[in-house]
Amino acid sequence: MVPFAGFDMPVQYSGIIDEHTAVRTAAGLFDVSHMGEVLVTGPEAFAFVQNLVTNDVSSLYDGKALYSAMCQPDGGIIDDLLVYRWSEEIYTLVINASRIVEDLAWMRANNPMGANIKDVSDITALIALQGPAAFEILKAASGLDYSGMKFYHFERPESIMGCNHVVVSRTGYTGEPGVELYSTTQDAPVLWDALLQAGAEHGIRPAGLGARDTLRLEAGYCLYGNDITLDTNPLEAGLAWLTKLDAGPFIGRDALIKAKEDGIQRRLVGFVATERGIPRNGHDICAPDGTVIGTVTSGTQSPVLSTGIGMGYVPLDPAFTTPGSSLKVSARGRSFNVTVAKPPFHIDR
Repeated sequence: MVPFAGFDMPVQYSGIIDEHTAVRTAAGLFDVSHMGEVLVTGPEAFAFVQNLVTNDVSSLYDGKALYSAMCQPDGGIIDDLLVYRWSEEIYTLVINASRIVEDLAWMRANNPMGANIKDVSDITALIALQGPAAFEILKAASGLDYSGMKFYHFERPESIMGCNHVVVSRTGYTGEPGVELYSTTQDAPVLWDALLQAGAEHGIRPAGLGARDTLRLEAGYCLYGNDITLDTNPLEAGLAWLTKLDAGPFIGRDALIKAKEDGIQRRLVGFVATERGIPRNGHDICAPDGTVIGTVTSGTQSPVLSTGIGMGYVPLDPAFTTPGSSLKVSARGRSFNVTVAKPPFHIDR
């Protein structure tokens, strides 16, 4: 157990590799109730959210969610988040635990339209059921079949596993199929126990922060504070797909348009080690001749590949960004070779 964003969080239960493997082959259960939830309501809710985030909120409909970034005027990323639409006047924003205070302050300071903003983090729990057996386990526990639910969609059933205020969301942070269940804090233990019991015969494992990080990195998902920060923008972070510059004004749009016109100078790339070595945050990324060209933002030993994997920013040069290109990672006087690769790393191409 470790302190994290005001919570005591499990790094591991049965072991990071065991939990990671369970998610890739069967299922894992994560308590991610430390995440923040913000309820935005009122006639100005849509206008507020559309101005706040880089993605196009007008593409949403009731029961649909999207992934987006929230930026400063200079394009730097304040946070990445999920936006859920209940109606044109009701949205839920799911933000990172370490950014709750900063995000809420930013939202309240950039709300000239007067939308109602309410922090509901402390009364909201979140459990993630992830893995190939996730929907089978959920059906066994609840009697409800969500295997046909589309990605980034959500529903609120009348009752599930004896609980009446649960949202079932087809989202996750592992690169595997699964759901995330939002509930009251009182109902979370009921859901947790029911899913563990139903999943026992399928090989389910409770999983902690360690496996959550190795899973998201194998899938190539960015982590706020590492791969995306106030000093990075969505275009250089490879998040242009959630940056809809033509969708209308939003905070940071002008800076991002200029960055696109001028041409970005660096790019977040993924890489796989081709010899023994584990990249870690802060290690140098070097050209083949040993010249330092960037810094590792995330790195680990991939349990699936049994080799080091990582991500980091390098100059926008085909010699450094093209998949298959050779680079080096260096730390404490030792370097090892890596090959640029496009995530997800664990899926055969």
